[in-house]
Amino acid sequence: MKRVYIETYGCQMNVADTEVILGLLGREGYAATDDPGAADVMLVNTCAVRDRAEQRVIGRLGELQRYKRPGVVLGVVGCMAQRLGPTLLEQAPYVDLVIGPDGYRALPELIEGARGGARAAETTFKAWEHYEDIPLERTGRVGAFVTVQRGCDYRCTFCIVPMTRGPERSRRLADVLTEVRRLAAETVTEVTLLGQTVNSYHDGEHDFAELLRAVGAVPGIRRVRFTSPYPTDFTDRVVAAMAEVPAVCEHVHLPAQSGSSRVLKRMGRRYTRERYLECVARLRQAIPEIAITTDLIVGFPGETETDFARTESLVREVGFDGAFTFKYSPREGTGALRLPDAIPDEVAGERLERLIETVRAVARQRNMRLVGSTHEVLVEKLAKRGGLLQTRTRTNKVVLVDGPTDSIGSYLDVRLTGTTGSTFTGVPVPVPVGRELAIWR
Repeated sequence: MKRVYIETYGCQMNVADTEVILGLLGREGYAATDDPGAADVMLVNTCAVRDRAEQRVIGRLGELQRYKRPGVVLGVVGCMAQRLGPTLLEQAPYVDLVIGPDGYRALPELIEGARGGARAAETTFKAWEHYEDIPLERTGRVGAFVTVQRGCDYRCTFCIVPMTRGPERSRRLADVLTEVRRLAAETVTEVTLLGQTVNSYHDGEHDFAELLRAVGAVPGIRRVRFTSPYPTDFTDRVVAAMAEVPAVCEHVHLPAQSGSSRVLKRMGRRYTRERYLECVARLRQAIPEIAITTDLIVGFPGETETDFARTESLVREVGFDGAFTFKYSPREGTGALRLPDAIPDEVAGERLERLIETVRAVARQRNMRLVGSTHEVLVEKLAKRGGLLQTRTRTNKVVLVDGPTDSIGSYLDVRLTGTTGSTFTGVPVPVPVGRELAIWR
């Protein structure tokens, strides 16, 4: 049995792509291993959004090379591979393969070539590629990622994704439904629809609202999530589908990036602060219990202290349930590199610390109000500490509860008993009369 070892960095799209790679190599007789020392092929699935992520990969490749022996192949796949291409082969002579997100079909052939000493890079964009015929090898989660859209046509000046993922294209709705029905038959009850700007999905006939309604109607699918949407693509049809389809969860990750309209314009975002807030208002009017999380960048070229204050005030005004916060990371080939007035790293770092404190304070205040309330949770896995189970509410809140491991994959009603400000503790409560406790496996 040939064995493949894969490390995955970055977003959920990369996790989904790892499942494509495992499925493709599985057809060639490979089995996955968690031990790089036992692998015939070692692959690192990479992110290119920030320089720090790339530097981490370079360091990790240096560590993995010690497992190389005659016939063992070391490859880099994903967004960093796409961005650097053959240059990475020059920078890292111990790397045999460099393959971008549209090149995975070539893996078996290139692996065999590498065993004979042929180093190669495959970074051609393929607008038709959705890997429809590849049997995905799921990586053991209770829920499943379903890629519905690849690439991005938006040109935010800070973002490398259009250069690493290619132009936007959507899968046919019928193909998505085939995959979701197969997952439901395998007793998966929660799916997360993936795309770079997922709510701009359109297959030529059907839009994202129709996709939500169709996926939410698949028998056995109890929860539907999606990420990451773009604020101006929340049409009235999409908002209505979110409110009306029972399976669609009451949570949206809505990237803002900045609270300053001036900075948003320099970022190439297609909305102002006011339009973002209008989107939030429409979502909350339609789905009052919705939880909203976001992405925020500080230290973008030209960001003044006033601009930063606008970002902090946006956090308070929206009342985000959480946020991923970052310092701006220059990326070769992006428009922001041409902008003047770079922000010193120490200034950006100090702003990031302040923003994190603001986000935590707002989230803590919102979460404290939930203590004592009862929620349906899906039991996902063993928690990292305390022998507890990690569960998740429909609003994407993580709740730690005590219970047997054979309840993983089941739904429970829990009462929230406390919070650290982000994670909750909870205890199971009796199931309401008329609703059976469903065990889904």
